[in-house]
Amino acid sequence: MSFIFHESCPICGNKNLKEFIRTNDYSITKKNFDLYKCSSCGFVLTQNIPNQESIGIYYKSDVYISHSDTNKGLINKIYHVARAIMLDKKAKLVEQISGIRKGKLLDIGTGLGYFPNHIKSRGWQVQGIEQDEQTRNQAIKSFNFKIESPEALYLMNNQEFDIISLWHVLEHVHDLAGYMKAIKSNLKDEGYLVVALPNSSSPDAKYYDKFWAAYDVPRHLWHWNPTTFEQFAIKNGFQLIEKKPMPMDAFYVSLLSEKYKGSNLPIVGGFIHGFITWFKSLNNSDLSSSVIYFLKKN
Repeated sequence: MSFIFHESCPICGNKNLKEFIRTNDYSITKKNFDLYKCSSCGFVLTQNIPNQESIGIYYKSDVYISHSDTNKGLINKIYHVARAIMLDKKAKLVEQISGIRKGKLLDIGTGLGYFPNHIKSRGWQVQGIEQDEQTRNQAIKSFNFKIESPEALYLMNNQEFDIISLWHVLEHVHDLAGYMKAIKSNLKDEGYLVVALPNSSSPDAKYYDKFWAAYDVPRHLWHWNPTTFEQFAIKNGFQLIEKKPMPMDAFYVSLLSEKYKGSNLPIVGGFIHGFITWFKSLNNSDLSSSVIYFLKKN
């Protein structure tokens, strides 16, 4: 297996990366991984990550719910409830902020296809990109819309989409610069890029520290906050139009984090700290456990 050690920050190019947190792949392999922080812009990344050809084994588990769709256990049941609530909210939010109805959407990292299938029911034309072949085939069988492998993204190059969405996906991508270039070339000039990401500066991230479930190493290669993501967007030719919180994430992430730290009362602790983060984010999306960014081309 080959591993990648980053010598410089992918956002600002600074070569002074400092050890930040040692955390663990609590959900699958139980292996330790180190997070490093850029001394200049503050961007956080996972070091010694498996390369793109090797990382697949870190996704092969029933506990990786976006691929397995497992309903076992209380936390996974909560995930399913939260997803059902958020599907319609996300679709309405995309339409509200973009001002687009019944447009054409490309969902990258579509997983089992629930979001594009839902927005398709509102009159949209949809297409998906999904890395995992088994997950891709399952989504096609379930919802019957076009889903291709990531290689297709680089070959499209036709600027045909009104919306390109990545819901908790960009943090998994090895080739950031290549992906952003391909996304830009496939987005209409007046289109919107919608990106949802964990917020490494959120109250729950600070409270749980190395146990914060949204670090999710080594699957999460990059760890943005609102400041570093805006810098990243500008560098790649996009401007930030709007930010919105993802309120349900605080509860789900806090429940998982309590489990990882070995809490005796994970449901109680998860609810309390999820509520604290949710409440703080009501008037400030920069404090949300996860943030949705709406971007347009520069």
